[in-house]
Amino acid sequence: MPNQPAPNLVSWASEIDEGTIMQAARAARLPIVSGHVALMPDAHIGIGATVGSVIPTEGAIIPAAVGVDIGCGMVATETTLTAADLPDTLDALMSLVEKRIPAGVGKGHDDPSMDRALSDLGRPHTDLTPHQEKKVSLQFGTLGSGNHFVEVCLDERDRVWTVLHSGSRGIGNLLATRHIVDAKKMMKKQAIGLEDPDLAYLVQGTPEFTAYIEDMLWSQAYAMASRARMDKVLSNALFRVIGKGQRLRTINCNHNFTQQETHDGKNLWITRKGAIKADTGDEGVIPGSMGTRSYIVRGLGNPMSYNSCSHGAGRRMSRTRAKRELTAVSLTEAMRGRTWNTNRAAALVDEHPEAYKSIDQVMADQKDLVTIQHTLRQVFNYKG
Repeated sequence: MPNQPAPNLVSWASEIDEGTIMQAARAARLPIVSGHVALMPDAHIGIGATVGSVIPTEGAIIPAAVGVDIGCGMVATETTLTAADLPDTLDALMSLVEKRIPAGVGKGHDDPSMDRALSDLGRPHTDLTPHQEKKVSLQFGTLGSGNHFVEVCLDERDRVWTVLHSGSRGIGNLLATRHIVDAKKMMKKQAIGLEDPDLAYLVQGTPEFTAYIEDMLWSQAYAMASRARMDKVLSNALFRVIGKGQRLRTINCNHNFTQQETHDGKNLWITRKGAIKADTGDEGVIPGSMGTRSYIVRGLGNPMSYNSCSHGAGRRMSRTRAKRELTAVSLTEAMRGRTWNTNRAAALVDEHPEAYKSIDQVMADQKDLVTIQHTLRQVFNYKG
């Protein structure tokens, strides 16, 4: 059940540090916030706004609260395959995935079919240079880095699922960064003082606000379409390795986004930074970390959370601290029994399960926000 660690702040997190609470409280004190800020059980410190927070604003949006990976989210597909269909090792799938889903900072591909896939998305509001235009195409359908991943999982029935985490790549970062800078300029021009400059906001009705909304919506669509593309590539690669298989259903959800919603009779902008929409009946995907479980959930529509839930386990260690305190040896032990990037263990220490909160506790904390439909365990994990 939620608690109130600070004024205008409601939290579902049983594990949360004082710095995270202080950061969220700064956002909650903004004059544009209408109602309380909701902290999901995976909440942890972010840039400006807290990761794992839901921020209701009236007549304005905070670009940094949406973040630089606009539209980042999850896609999961249930297949007709079962555990009995899988070989002893999925090493053959790893080589296919590495070839067909490029991953890593700045990575792209030269697949001309991506241009056709992008044609339905239209154009962002911001004019792009020829180099930036090319990057939009090159990075569509690619994974990125950090905590973005590809997985093959088994649920409690031993049904095979594919799971993938990605966002809007370099173009989302570029557009978001421009609008964050614009918001800061607007605050300075209007002599509006902020406790944190990254909480700069754009006021509805201004050209800057309109430009941001158009770029944000385009980036969200780009991220969702890119995930859908990779999801099909992944499942097709899996079916090729197994020699059979079909897709049954797919869940594709954003967890870095904002949209207009009505709450308590008010038309508000609900910004979910590291949170997914969990209205009554909404399906969602909540991943754990490397070596832990993930969940397919259905929303309960809890109004106190603005119909939201967590987007994952949430970090308990910074990447720097994880690299300092955790080891490749212990990561390898945690990943025992799975096909994964064993040759990159040293580079992936910052994604160690111990760097994250317990996903089981996170799920227990939000039992009034979602119900669990399926519990997934990894048999294959690929990261950039």
